[in-house]
Amino acid sequence: MHISCLKSDQFFLPFLPILLRTQHRVSVTKINKFFFMSRKLLKDLSRDKDIYQLTDDLQGEELGEYYFLIDEKELLAGHSQNYHFDDKGIPVIPSYIDVDDDRLIYYPISIGQYGLAIFHAWLRTEAESDAKRFLDIADWFYGHRREDDKGVYWLTDVPKPEYGIIRPWPSAFSQSRGISILLRAWQMTGEEEYRRAAEGALAIFDISARDGGVTTFTDLGPFYEEYPTVFPTMVLDGCLFSLCGLYDAVRALHSARAKALFDAGLTAVRRWLPRYDLGYWMRYNYCREDFYPDPDPATIGYLRLVITQLKMFARLTGDQDFKSWADHFERYDQAKNILKMYALKYKALKKMHRL
Repeated sequence: MHISCLKSDQFFLPFLPILLRTQHRVSVTKINKFFFMSRKLLKDLSRDKDIYQLTDDLQGEELGEYYFLIDEKELLAGHSQNYHFDDKGIPVIPSYIDVDDDRLIYYPISIGQYGLAIFHAWLRTEAESDAKRFLDIADWFYGHRREDDKGVYWLTDVPKPEYGIIRPWPSAFSQSRGISILLRAWQMTGEEEYRRAAEGALAIFDISARDGGVTTFTDLGPFYEEYPTVFPTMVLDGCLFSLCGLYDAVRALHSARAKALFDAGLTAVRRWLPRYDLGYWMRYNYCREDFYPDPDPATIGYLRLVITQLKMFARLTGDQDFKSWADHFERYDQAKNILKMYALKYKALKKMHRL
C-alpha cells in the first residue's frame, strides 16, 4: 500500500507514523541486502582463483597444518566473515542478512575456522600466547558441546530462512570443525577430555537429518549436511569440509568408525558430482523443494572453493576423478559463464528474498 493513498483517508492518520517506520525498515533492509550482496560479488571478483593454499601434511598421525592453510590476517581482513570478538577472544559474527535479528552470534563453523588459523600461527611462532588463544577456542567447543543419545554435537542458534530452519540446528560442518579443533588440543595437551569429546562427535553422522542428525541418506550414499533439515539441502562445499574433520579422526584416532564414515561420504560425493554440473557452471546445492530456486548456482567464490577442495581430495586419496572434476569446473571460470550465472543467481536470490 502506497503512503500517498493514505493521506486522503482520515481514519488512517493516527497510524501513519507506524506505517512510515515500517516502510523505512523495509527499505533499509532491502538496501542492506543489496550492499551485502554487492560487497560479496566484489570480494569474489577480487579473490585469487586459488581460495586456499594446500598443506603438504595430509597423512601424518600428528595433526599439524589443516588441509587448507587458513591465515589469521586474511580472516581479519574479511576473507570469509566479518569477525568480532567477545571478552574472552572467541569470534562472533553478524547473523545472516535475511534474519531480522541483527545480533552477533557464536557460529561454530566460523569459530572453528578462526581456531585453525590461530593453530597455524602457533605452529609458526610456538608462542605461549598463541597456544593459549587456540586452547581458549578448544575450551569453547568443549564447554558448549551438547551430549545426549545423539553423541556430542554443537548447535547454531540463528535461523536459516531459505531452508525453513528456525530452531537451533546441528551441522556436519560444525561437527568437523569441533573434531579438528579438539583433536589438535588433545595432541597439544594430552587432556583426554578433548579426545573423548572429538570421538563422541562422530555418532551424529549416523543419524538422519530429518531425525535431528546431520546426514541425508541418498540412493548414492550418505551426504553430510551443512544445513540439516527435514528435506535434503546438500550444500557441496559444506559436505567436503565435513569430510576433513572425519579424516582428522582417521589419522589421529585410527578410528574404524571415522574411516567408514569418511569412505562412504567421499564415495557419495564422487557419485553426486555429475548432478552439480549445470553445463556451464556448478550448483551451490541440490535442494529440490518447490519453494527453493532450482537451480541455485554457486557464486564465483564457492565455485573456486569447491575446485580447491576437489584438488585437495585428489592429493589426499590419489583418486584422479576429483582432479578431473576440478579441471572440468575450472574451465567454466570465464567471463561469459560468470555473466550467465549471475543472471540466474539474481533470480534465485529474489526467490529466497535475499534481495
